[in-house]
Amino acid sequence: MKRATAAAPWIFIVIWSSGFVVAKYAFPSADALYFLAIRLILATVILFLLTFALGQPLKLSRTDFYSSLAIGIALHGFYLAGVWHAIALGAPAGLSSVITSIQPVLVSLLAVRILMEPLTTRQVVGLVLGLAGVFLVVLPKLSKADGFTAESVGFLVIGLLGSTVATLLQKKIGHSIPLMIGTTYQFGIAGILLLIYTLATGKTHFELTSTAVFSMLWAVLVTSIAAVLLLLWLLNRGSAAKVSSLMYLVPPMAVLQALVLFGEKVNAQAIIGIVMTALGVALVLRCE
Repeated sequence: MKRATAAAPWIFIVIWSSGFVVAKYAFPSADALYFLAIRLILATVILFLLTFALGQPLKLSRTDFYSSLAIGIALHGFYLAGVWHAIALGAPAGLSSVITSIQPVLVSLLAVRILMEPLTTRQVVGLVLGLAGVFLVVLPKLSKADGFTAESVGFLVIGLLGSTVATLLQKKIGHSIPLMIGTTYQFGIAGILLLIYTLATGKTHFELTSTAVFSMLWAVLVTSIAAVLLLLWLLNRGSAAKVSSLMYLVPPMAVLQALVLFGEKVNAQAIIGIVMTALGVALVLRCE
C-alpha cells in the first residue's frame, strides 16, 4: 500500500499531462469543441453512476450547486475548451502545457488581493522566472507554421484564465462541495453549454474512426474519470500535497509524450524555458 501511495501522484501527473496529447489525436476526425462536449457529457453519466454505486452523496445544496455551476464553466468551459481549440488551431500539444502550467503562479499573485494571502519573496522570484520561461518557449515559435499563432496563444490564455478563476472560486466558495458529485455537475454544466454552442454554430463534425473512438475512450475514462477517482484516493490518504508539488512536471511530461507520439521537437531555448517555468512554479508551490 505504501508503494501505491507513493506512486499515485506520479501516475496522476502522467494521466493529466496526456490530456494535452490526446487532444491532438481527436481533431483530424472531429470538431474540437463538439468532441469535448460529447466527452464531458459521457463523463457526466459515468461519474454519476460511479457516485451512486459507491454510495456517495448525490445532491448538492443550492449554494454548492451555483458554486459548481461557476467552477464548471470556468474550468471546463474556458480552460478545456480554450486549450483544445488552441491545439486544434495548430498549437504544439506539448508546449501548450507550458503556458497553462503557470496557473499556480497566477493564482498566488491574484490571491494577494482576492483571498488576502501574502506574497513571499520566493513567490515573486517564482513568478518572474515562470513568466520568463513561458516567453522563451512561445516567442521563437510564434507565427510559424508548426508553432503558435496569435490566435492560438489567445485561446491558451483564455484557458489559463479559466483555470485560474476556477481555482480561486474553489478556494473561496467550493470547499464544501462533495468531490465526486460536484465534479459530475461541473462536467455536465460545461458539456451542455458546449453542446448548445456547437449545435448553434453548426460545428458538429464527428467522423467515427478508430482514432476518434480511442481518443474519446482515453479522454473520458482516463483523463476524466480515472483522474478524478485517483485524486479522491489521494485526498483520502492525505497525499494531495504531493500532487500540487508535482504539477510543475506536467510540461516536461507533456512535451516528452508529444515528442514520442507526434515528433514535436523542442530546441535548446524551449528546454531552458520549460526548466525555468518548472522552477518558477515549484518555488510558488513550495510556499503554499
